[in-house]
Amino acid sequence: MKKFILRAAAVCALLAAPAIAEAAEGFATANVNMRSGPSTRYPAVSMIPVGESVEIHGCLADLPWCDVSFYGGRGWVAGRYVQADYRRNRVYVEPRYYRPLGIPTVVFQFDNYWDRNYRGRDFYRERDRWRRGPDWVDDGRNRRDWERQRERDRRDWEGDRRRERRDWETGQRDEEWRRREGEWNSERTVREERREWERRSDGVRVRQDDGVIYEGARPAPFVRCQFDDPNCEN
Repeated sequence: MKKFILRAAAVCALLAAPAIAEAAEGFATANVNMRSGPSTRYPAVSMIPVGESVEIHGCLADLPWCDVSFYGGRGWVAGRYVQADYRRNRVYVEPRYYRPLGIPTVVFQFDNYWDRNYRGRDFYRERDRWRRGPDWVDDGRNRRDWERQRERDRRDWEGDRRRERRDWETGQRDEEWRRREGEWNSERTVREERREWERRSDGVRVRQDDGVIYEGARPAPFVRCQFDDPNCEN
């Protein structure tokens, strides 16, 4: 009986395992093509409109491309066109956010991926050509050309990150300047009020020094007050 219970528990755990790994939610930052592989040279599967949500199943470790789902379709999108919510901010999907967002690092296995997702597509009939890679399909370029293209994709991705950082820093500087301007305006108002007080025709404002105790009925003396003395006579 005990063995039967343990065996049943193991089966339940195996059945539940796929449900635990949930895809992260992302958002398209532009009208972007979802491709049948991690390159702009692979055939397009569909077009994702800007602002639409996608499910991110995983991303490549060496290239900023992610495996996503959109309205039942499955394909690859460059990470520079996908953002996700991270600590109440939208961030572009990049390696340092994979783990916090629950995005696994994956590899592109051509045969398994195409057999699972594209059997009904026209380009599936040419899978033997595409299996050699998109660069070979287009013009037979060698691996060096492919690496150059990969480096260009990486530079574009890093450029987007730098622009996002500059925009954030510009916003921080604008906020600091607004704070300083408020302080300057406040100080200028105080200086103007002081100059106006000094230009009064009577010249001096005074108050009675009630803090001094005198014997008998001697009145408290009048003392000259400072500009910001709240007890001063008007």
